[in-house]
Amino acid sequence: MQARRLLFVAPRRVEMAPVDVPEPGPGQLLVRTVRSGISPGTELLCYRGLLDPDLPLDETIGSLGGSFSYPFPYGYSCVGEVERSTGAVGVGSLVFAFHPHQDLFVVSESDVVELPERTDARTATLFPLVETGLQLSLDAGPVAHERVVVLGLGPVGILTALLLQRAGAVVLAADPLVERRELALSLDIPAAAPEELPSRVPAPGVPLVVEVSGAPAALAGALSLLAHEGVALVGSWYGRQQVPLPLGGAFHRRRLTIRSSQVSTIPAALAGRWDVAHRRRVVTALLGELPLTALVTTELPFDDAFRAYELLDRREPGVLHVALRYP
Repeated sequence: MQARRLLFVAPRRVEMAPVDVPEPGPGQLLVRTVRSGISPGTELLCYRGLLDPDLPLDETIGSLGGSFSYPFPYGYSCVGEVERSTGAVGVGSLVFAFHPHQDLFVVSESDVVELPERTDARTATLFPLVETGLQLSLDAGPVAHERVVVLGLGPVGILTALLLQRAGAVVLAADPLVERRELALSLDIPAAAPEELPSRVPAPGVPLVVEVSGAPAALAGALSLLAHEGVALVGSWYGRQQVPLPLGGAFHRRRLTIRSSQVSTIPAALAGRWDVAHRRRVVTALLGELPLTALVTTELPFDDAFRAYELLDRREPGVLHVALRYP
């Protein structure tokens, strides 16, 4: 069988290319894609050429072998129907798959999540971003009645803010784009422009700032918002971009902490209560509970994927999350 897949071929260049698809082996599925989602974080770094070409794509996902050396396929948010199965997931099932953008593919059952009936395929492309937001909320620790600042109101920022609120946090979010702040406010997330934060954050600061803007300069500003022994939890992946930080007297004397969060693994502190399978079951339930339709702002045909990346790259007004539609 032959399929079509998306390849990153150079900075700010993507192309369609044919690829052979094998028959599914034991424990594998043949999936025909209905929708796929574009990650506004890692995929934009791929598109802009801001990742180390020798870095492995993702060792935890079976379909993502190789490195970020052009040309390479990438993506991890496909929603499709099972056409053939050699495992427990039945033919005709709607599944979410951690797989690059491709119209027909074979995947291990371990890299898919079976979705409930009547799940909207378009909003289901947000699955990995909901999972990222959930992991960030778990890494934040107990936040009930605590003030938390979330920097960045892309899809992950909004989802993280919503999940922190569900955990009891008093959230204030920030983004330089007015329309993103307005969207957050429509979802009952208090939002401000970044330059307003010093006057909106009461002394002596907040115990936690979650940085998910993807902007290297944002983390430096976050440190001044923290209270004594406060934590900056970084969900952004900056790639090869330099991140200058003011680590002088204030950082040193206030015992501040900068900590990363990453969704590929479960942190040791949570391993006794959480594993990846449990986290994905929770995410599947959240697909029906969170206001996801407000986030999937744009849908384009698979053949127009190049335009989707252009829209996200220039932060086109009204474009927050793009889903690709397959014929």
